Amino acid sequence: MLAWLAPLLVLGLVVFVHELGHFLAAKMVGVYAPRFSLGWGKPLWRWRPAGSETEYVISWLPIGGYVRMASRDDETMAKIEGGAEESAEADAAAAAGEHWDPEAMIPHGPKPIPSDRWFESKSTLQRVFILLAGVTMNALLTIVVATGIYASYGRQTIPAVVDSVLAGRAAERAGFLPGDSVTSVDGATIRHWGDFLREVTARPAQTVAIGVVRSGAPMTLTVETEASDEADPTTGAPVTVGRIGMGAVNRTIREEIGLGESVALGWRTTWSMAGAVTGVLGGLVRGTVGVETLGGPIAIARTSVAAAKTGLEPLMTLIAFLSINLAVLNLLPVPILDGGQIIVTVAEGVRGRPFTIRTRENLMKAGVAVILVLFSVVMFNDLKSLVTSWIS
Repeated sequence: MLAWLAPLLVLGLVVFVHELGHFLAAKMVGVYAPRFSLGWGKPLWRWRPAGSETEYVISWLPIGGYVRMASRDDETMAKIEGGAEESAEADAAAAAGEHWDPEAMIPHGPKPIPSDRWFESKSTLQRVFILLAGVTMNALLTIVVATGIYASYGRQTIPAVVDSVLAGRAAERAGFLPGDSVTSVDGATIRHWGDFLREVTARPAQTVAIGVVRSGAPMTLTVETEASDEADPTTGAPVTVGRIGMGAVNRTIREEIGLGESVALGWRTTWSMAGAVTGVLGGLVRGTVGVETLGGPIAIARTSVAAAKTGLEPLMTLIAFLSINLAVLNLLPVPILDGGQIIVTVAEGVRGRPFTIRTRENLMKAGVAVILVLFSVVMFNDLKSLVTSWIS
């Protein structure tokens, strides 16, 4: 039963961390933030602690969230987010209501917002800092979760045990047999297949002494590695690597690692995930990846439930992946997203004056149109996948 709550946990945590980044950054530079909402639309629950400037809200559509800041775009964004506050006059008419505070600033009370508390009153650098804070927090969440997974569960590795030896290749000539356990390469200790592959790759066309254990007995085999011209998996540049022509067993083991290595792997995993998302987006732009690859809320919900049923590790891995997805997607140059807002903010700083309200509203509307198209595509893919699974 608890597995069905996984989508709310996954989406809620990822969105909460993103919006918390914007909120904390706004507070740090002195921007007035009257509302912090999880979800879009009409508030289901709202709470403003005594003496607090900010009202904390949970809204009815739990697939997003926002931080309301004092800004000239407040009315436009309110319409987009479905969380439009009442005007000061309307609030005054409802002064007896439970959400009205005669000592608070608009929209919680009658007091005007000081000019130095508006988003636009801050420097270009401070505004970019606020806009980048959300994606930064998502990246940090991914690093923390990935690090926690490695620290708690260890690293999945392939044991350094030979499964197959290709006929006519260097390994066969050197006398390797299936079942051999590799222990060293030129004196370097081998813990798993990745270590062995790295050492051999770095030695093209060289004579290498490889320690193995066969049927419990240690021995050393000497092999002449082959030089193979391949593309670097990271840069794509041509490189010459060492190969001997044998493969590992098809199973994985857990290797316990220390906190330092866990952190390093957490960073590396985050970078790898971000690269994968960027690659998909680049493929969409180039036309080499189809829009059918895009999944939406239904796909996330189904994946979350499946991950929760499998165990905590898959669920945490999904949180890390979705968090870095949100970070990368928010950097797209679409006006309503953080990336688009950063471009607009920098452009205003370069030109020395802000764009007109009409221009910013038009940019926002264009951004909303792009997001609606994207949302329609992912929802179509979600429903198509759902119907297909039901039929099959």
